[in-house]
Amino acid sequence: MAATGHALPPAPPVQRPRVLMVGTAFASAATVMVFAGLLGVYLSRRDELVSAGDSWLPEDATIPLQQPNVMLFTLLASAVTVQWAVYAITRNDRTNTYLALGLTFVFGVAFLNMQSYLYTLMEFDITANQQAVLVYAISGAHVVMVVVAMVFVALMAFRALAGQESRRQHDGISAAALFWHATVLVYAVIWLAVYVTK
Repeated sequence: MAATGHALPPAPPVQRPRVLMVGTAFASAATVMVFAGLLGVYLSRRDELVSAGDSWLPEDATIPLQQPNVMLFTLLASAVTVQWAVYAITRNDRTNTYLALGLTFVFGVAFLNMQSYLYTLMEFDITANQQAVLVYAISGAHVVMVVVAMVFVALMAFRALAGQESRRQHDGISAAALFWHATVLVYAVIWLAVYVTK
C-alpha cells in the first residue's frame, strides 16, 4: 500500500526588492529639501529688504509672468502623461507606455525651451544685485532637475523597449514618475514664490 501525501500549493512568485523606488524616493526627498533651503534663503532675504522699506526687484529688472505660467501648465500636462505611462505599463499596454513616455520627454524639452526664452526676457544684472543671483540659482537648479528627470524617463523608456519593464516588474517607470512628480511639485512652489509674488 502506497502512502499518499498532500501536495502543497505552488509558492507565489518571488517579489524583487523595490530598491529603485526606495532610492528614487530618497533622492526626490533630498532634492526637495535642497530647493526648500534655496527658497528659504530667497524668501527670508526678500522679507528683510521689503520690511526695511526697499523694493525687492531693482527698477530695471523685469520678470514676465506669461512664460512661467506656460511652463507650469506644460509640467502639469507632463505629470499626467508620466502617470499615464505607469498606468499603461501596469496593464502591459506597451504602445501607450511608449507614447506616454515620449510625450513626457517632449513636454520636458518644451519646458526647457520656454525657460531659456524666459532667461532672454529677464533683465537681471547678475553682477549688480543678489536678487538676480538667487533667481538664477533657483531656476538654474530646477533646469538641472528637469534634465535629470528627462534622462531618467529616457533610460526607463529604453528599458521598456528592451522588455525589462512589464506588468510584474515596472519599478523603473514608477520611479521615473515619482521623480518627475517631485520636479513638477518643486516648480509649482518656485512659480508661486519667485514668479508670482515677486
